[in-house]
Amino acid sequence: MKLIMIMRKKLGIDITNAQIAQLEKNLDNLDLEAAAEEEKLTRHDVMAHVHVYARLCPLAGPIIHLGATSCYVGDNTDIIIIRDGLEILLPKLATCIHYLTNFAEKYRDQPTLGFTHLQPAQLTTVGKRACLWLQDFLMDEKALSRVKNDLRFRGVKGTTGTQASFMALFDGDEKKVKNLDKLVTEMAGFDSAFIICGQTYSRKVDLEVVSALASLGATTHKMCTDLRLLANMKEIEEPFEKSQIGSSAMAYKRNPMRNERCCALSRHLIALHSNAANTAATQWLERTLDDSANRRITLAESFLCSDALLITLMNILEGLVVYPKVIEKHIAEELPFMATENIIMAVVQAGGDRQVCHEKIRVLSQEAGAQVKILGKPNDLVERIKKDEYFAAILPQLDKILDPSTFIGRAPSQVSEFIAEEVRPVLNKYAGKIIDKPVVLKI
Repeated sequence: MKLIMIMRKKLGIDITNAQIAQLEKNLDNLDLEAAAEEEKLTRHDVMAHVHVYARLCPLAGPIIHLGATSCYVGDNTDIIIIRDGLEILLPKLATCIHYLTNFAEKYRDQPTLGFTHLQPAQLTTVGKRACLWLQDFLMDEKALSRVKNDLRFRGVKGTTGTQASFMALFDGDEKKVKNLDKLVTEMAGFDSAFIICGQTYSRKVDLEVVSALASLGATTHKMCTDLRLLANMKEIEEPFEKSQIGSSAMAYKRNPMRNERCCALSRHLIALHSNAANTAATQWLERTLDDSANRRITLAESFLCSDALLITLMNILEGLVVYPKVIEKHIAEELPFMATENIIMAVVQAGGDRQVCHEKIRVLSQEAGAQVKILGKPNDLVERIKKDEYFAAILPQLDKILDPSTFIGRAPSQVSEFIAEEVRPVLNKYAGKIIDKPVVLKI
């Protein structure tokens, strides 16, 4: 419609006001059922709609689709939908970042066991761990924003991208053809169109979009897997409603079903990346139609899956529950072993021999380890140290040496610096767009 009006009013093609008025009058009167029946006959989706529209507008019928090709309609529409879809997703991602930021700030100083190889390692803080997740989400925001900002309109290019049909319409006037392309692009809300394309815009565009969305899926899967592991340890839980049932058989269960849902959706989203990559790789010359059916599924599912993912994530992150006493209990079980080097250093500073102290600690640690692993008893290394006269000189310092807050390094400061320098500038972009009351998506 815009194309026809531009060609007449600005570029001089012979199109009457009556034709334009008839097209406008019937714009919302399209019979989709009739178009579906027409498609059964023509086996062509765009031409089915053109034929139905032409029957509604007999005066304007001869000029509908003038100079255009199906990909003028389909590909330009897809680019608009991709842009609008990203504009829907990005504020939801920013909302997830917002809630996760609040969580990181709240627990910036809360010591917790770090894990490498899923084995207890040096302490970190709950807030610092949340920043690991946050950093990945910031990368997703950057990737999706870049993809959106890099989008270009296909524009008015004709059947193989050469604009030959429009050159014929404008009697070889290249300036008018370029002007038409520019005007349509601007009316669609884009700053630029591809100079070069075949019958379609490059399917690398789809690949970049789906790749960024799949990367969001990877980020989400990693974080939600971490939360599932922490739920197993009873350290952190997703929101659990008062009347919620965890298991039909085991009434006590509090299954992390939202995080499990996110992992399930994320795996599907990640898998869609290969579809987009294979479609881009297998386009022949100026185009081949084996992209069409695939893209209709892959693009739609990528956006719908991402939307469901972010809605669920907002609900999780807005209501995460932390159990500090459980975290402290787990630290207490492991910290005596981690503190042995600090104990040795304290003994040396008090005049002891490092090698002698090391051997003492080694023997006591092995004995305490046997209590834990063989007899299933609590870690009693501290009690063993307190009973051994060799360590009498450092006993007044022992509680300080075993203070978890002395084992977290710069973690709290790192949280504050990261949020101030990297997170806040991103959130500022979405001022007024953060969603206040996320709801859980029922799937």
